[in-house]
Amino acid sequence: MSIQNIIPDEFIKFLLVLVFSLVIGLEQRRHHITENEDLLFGTDRTFTFIGLLGYVLFIADPKSYLPFLTGFVVIGLLLAIQYFQKINQHNNYGLTSSILALLTYCLPIMVFTQPVWLLLAFVVVILILTELKDHFISLSKKASEIEFITLAKFIAFAGVILPLLPDQPISNQIPISPYNLWLAVVVVSGISYISYLLKKFVFPDSGILLTGILGGLYSSTATTVIIARREKQGNAGAQAVSAIMTANGMMYLRILVLAFLFNSAIATALSIPFLFLFVICIVLAKVSGKKDDAISPSLADSMNTAGNKNPLELKTAVVFGILFVFFAIVTEYVTKTYGGAGVTSLAFIVGVTDIDPFLLNLLQHQGGITETTVALAIINATNSNNILKMIYALVLSSKNLNKGLIINFSILIFSGLAISLLFYLL
Repeated sequence: MSIQNIIPDEFIKFLLVLVFSLVIGLEQRRHHITENEDLLFGTDRTFTFIGLLGYVLFIADPKSYLPFLTGFVVIGLLLAIQYFQKINQHNNYGLTSSILALLTYCLPIMVFTQPVWLLLAFVVVILILTELKDHFISLSKKASEIEFITLAKFIAFAGVILPLLPDQPISNQIPISPYNLWLAVVVVSGISYISYLLKKFVFPDSGILLTGILGGLYSSTATTVIIARREKQGNAGAQAVSAIMTANGMMYLRILVLAFLFNSAIATALSIPFLFLFVICIVLAKVSGKKDDAISPSLADSMNTAGNKNPLELKTAVVFGILFVFFAIVTEYVTKTYGGAGVTSLAFIVGVTDIDPFLLNLLQHQGGITETTVALAIINATNSNNILKMIYALVLSSKNLNKGLIINFSILIFSGLAISLLFYLL
């Protein structure tokens, strides 16, 4: 027997309006607990009465909404009078409480016309936004005008430019469409942009593990290079090795996300190998960082720089697009000339460059090579990319780090090669 059979539906709706109106009012009392009550038109009881008034006027005529709309206008006029009085007497221009009162009045129409999950989301958003005032002020102080320009760029990239592009191949020699090209730019930039925002605004002073995670989502190669360079200056030792291995582990999760977005069949084939390699990286990072649990200030500063480059620069998008087109042409030629074996061999060579354009080409490639071949080529590209990152780390870091880097990268590289061999045999 459902609860509706025990308690009338009208009474449940009444309770929802009553409880949520009271909760919003209590939140307003708590939020303004230290302020002068003369500046407020009311808190808990007032908000509850406003919600109940909206309920009564809504059920009076639930078809035309005329009583409800009349009440909305009257409440709005009373709030306007109170607001101007507050300005005249106290020179206070805050409008939040008045807006919340109108939203509380609208709760009954949400209760009667919308599903419960939307009503709950509506109330939760009201409570959270009200309580996050100080956080928004702090966030605004951190953000410069460049951040809003960057956000506008991303919206333009994803919501304006992408839908307008044709989805037909550019030519017979370039077997990709402008839409697929720009979609790749948007997806890769989007993942990097999320990492960039988390790094700059949510975790500006993150520790080893979190910095490795965010840096790896942005670019494991860039993170490896930056940490290795700054390690030589700060002599952080095992902490740097731990951060580098964590970032490299995140590379596998990042590629898996891209694979699921573009080709779920290949992503499924890569899931077990890449999760296995991710676990290896995390274990190596944990073992490497055991000797030094505290992060040195010099390394902390260097790691916090790893994800601070704007991923939506026009130059970055142009370079990515050029590489994407180049690898599309090369992959198509190699596929027609040498078949799947040529593509998997090409992947080893491509691994010494930015592998994202090549991987996204493979994930969107139509015909000519099997899904197993694509998965193997992706694994090969990550293997050679790990070799490149090991060389970067050895050259750029201090010599006392060489042993740890060689051991950790060797375990990771040989594990990747073993997985490649299994794919060859299968």
